[in-house]
Amino acid sequence: MKSKNIFFIIIAIVVLGGAIGVGFTLGGEPANDKSDVGVSNVVSQIGDKQVIDITAKGGYTPRVIDAKANIATTLRVSTNGTYDCSSSLVIPKLGWRGSLEPTGVKEIAIVADQAKGTMQGLCGMGMYSFKINFN
Repeated sequence: MKSKNIFFIIIAIVVLGGAIGVGFTLGGEPANDKSDVGVSNVVSQIGDKQVIDITAKGGYTPRVIDAKANIATTLRVSTNGTYDCSSSLVIPKLGWRGSLEPTGVKEIAIVADQAKGTMQGLCGMGMYSFKINFN
């Protein structure tokens, strides 16, 4: 009788775990998340520079950005009560590593020569990332 109860408990855990996981990928993000779609509305032109605005909290939003290549760019990373690992930002292509304030805006300069191809940013633990496609 005991083994039957254990069997049913295991089945219940598996079913409950599956129900909780419905709509989520292994990375813990909604399966219908459209943030991988190239987004250009976060890119603005100010004079002879472009500005890219992203948000850091529980990851980076948007996760994929399309921007113009070979133009001086300012990456503005906004935080608002950000205490997770996305507050520790690394941008390998720039050799940039730093901690973001829990609330505020950090501006990171990208010179025209660096604004080429794909640039990735990720949290210090490598769990969250974003990429900028310079075209």
